[in-house]
Amino acid sequence: MSTTASQQGLAARAPALATWLDAHAETLDTDATLCGDVVPQLASAGLLRVGVPVELGGTGGTIGDAIDSVADVAAHSFAAAFVLWGQRTFIEYLLQSPNQALRDRLLPALLCGELAGATGLSNAMKYLSAIEPLQIRATDVPAASSSGTGSGSTSSWRVNGGLPWITNLRKQGFVAAAAIDHEAGGPPSIFAIAHNAPGVHRSDDLDLIGLRGTNTAALQMTDTPLSDDDRIADNAPTWLVRVRPAFLGLQCGMSLGLARRSLDATNESGPAARAAVADDVAALTDQLASLTTRLKAGVLQGEFIDTPASLFKLRISLAELVHDAATLEVQTGGGRGYLRGLSGVARRQREAAFVPIVTPSLVQLKNQLAAQRAQQLKTGTVT
Repeated sequence: MSTTASQQGLAARAPALATWLDAHAETLDTDATLCGDVVPQLASAGLLRVGVPVELGGTGGTIGDAIDSVADVAAHSFAAAFVLWGQRTFIEYLLQSPNQALRDRLLPALLCGELAGATGLSNAMKYLSAIEPLQIRATDVPAASSSGTGSGSTSSWRVNGGLPWITNLRKQGFVAAAAIDHEAGGPPSIFAIAHNAPGVHRSDDLDLIGLRGTNTAALQMTDTPLSDDDRIADNAPTWLVRVRPAFLGLQCGMSLGLARRSLDATNESGPAARAAVADDVAALTDQLASLTTRLKAGVLQGEFIDTPASLFKLRISLAELVHDAATLEVQTGGGRGYLRGLSGVARRQREAAFVPIVTPSLVQLKNQLAAQRAQQLKTGTVT
């Protein structure tokens, strides 16, 4: 068994989960047999409550602690970490939502693992960076007047559209976040869409080459009724800027854990192999520690709200580090890594290949940074 600090941490804090992940990591990657068990396992270990205020049902701590939890899980199973990212990110949306009633309604079931939370905001994050338009639209319906003597009313909409790829659409029950454009104009909104709402259709699982135990599917809405009661935020662009650091920070936790595990496996190879790559491993280990510190500090201190380019560059650096660490693991593992059932090398190669393409992909981020630099050159504001 690996002896990385990350794995030791999970084994000490959640030994049952660590054992379960080690036993089923290959299955979680290659088929959907255990896809319904992942969220309950994470919940039983208390990981869904990390970084959530105690008064809201959590165990306290910070978003940095939640990033560490994702990294800890990724060192054992990237698929399980992908699910944890989706669940914990949706929880973060509720924590940062002004809709207290929605938070009170959904948070208890999310924290205990009864309900899965799906962060369907990849499209929204690309919209925020002017990469693609929103794919779901809402049409106003007549407002339902409130009963009693009050003069308030609740806005209502019919929603149509879909998202081609969302993770953690657990068949036993889920709620998905989505950014929705309004036909009547005004800023887009972020809504929580329940699995059992009228007109909601979940596709079969996507035919992925890995991460098959993550309940990843497409979601389609046809005349789905939504109201203010379901609205996470009424001004998506403004709200997304504020929540994006947590979205990407938690996502980067997956890279942290995978890189640590590959470097650890390299250190577990034979003496001659270790000696051949010792300098490379030391350099990557130092770089990983530096990136980890910068990531958590930037998210905690709010730096990435005002300077998202810094977070984009950090995400790119982490993806490159994951690639380099996984390559070293292949080199030091030799032919043993090419034999079935003897190591997790092949699985981690598939996992590492996913890191550059998860939204926002490296290509999208590099294009965004290039466009920003071109604008700075045009205006003479290059720093």
